Amino acid sequence: MTCTIRRATLADAPALAELAARTFRDAFGADNRPEDLAMHLAAAYGVPQQTRELADPTMTTLVAEHVGALVAFAQLRQGKAPACVTGAAPIELQRFYVAHQWHGRGLAQALMHEVLDAARGVGAATLWLGVWERNPRAIAFYRKAGYTEVGAHTFLVGTDPQVDRILVRPLATDGAS
Repeated sequence: MTCTIRRATLADAPALAELAARTFRDAFGADNRPEDLAMHLAAAYGVPQQTRELADPTMTTLVAEHVGALVAFAQLRQGKAPACVTGAAPIELQRFYVAHQWHGRGLAQALMHEVLDAARGVGAATLWLGVWERNPRAIAFYRKAGYTEVGAHTFLVGTDPQVDRILVRPLATDGAS
């Protein structure tokens, strides 16, 4: 793998917005109504939104870069966890996307390792996420990475309420993955 994983900066906002919209569209475009997809992309992945998130001290954004282009990203968000997340000091893995041409090349595992380190670095002891119940590839990846299902919540894509499974994993404090 010839990628560099690093913390994103404000200067990454345009490239991050493009990558985020593209990877979301690639992952979910075929399974959502075009108008709902467009509404979600406009609300979640524009340059202003990414700029706000990159400046937010409760968020940590990691990017993977290959030859100057962003090819994957992950975003951690501190805040209130759902009631089903009972582990100590939880933090949300809000987004985790890898460009499709990088699937199966080890980048997702490397990025997850960096996510775990970043979560520990802000004092988290539990990592949680929501994953669409109709995304078996992602669910399998997260289970292999040590996550277990503890509940579900609703995630809106445009006007379409969808069910996300909530998965959690404890974070070892000894630096182990």
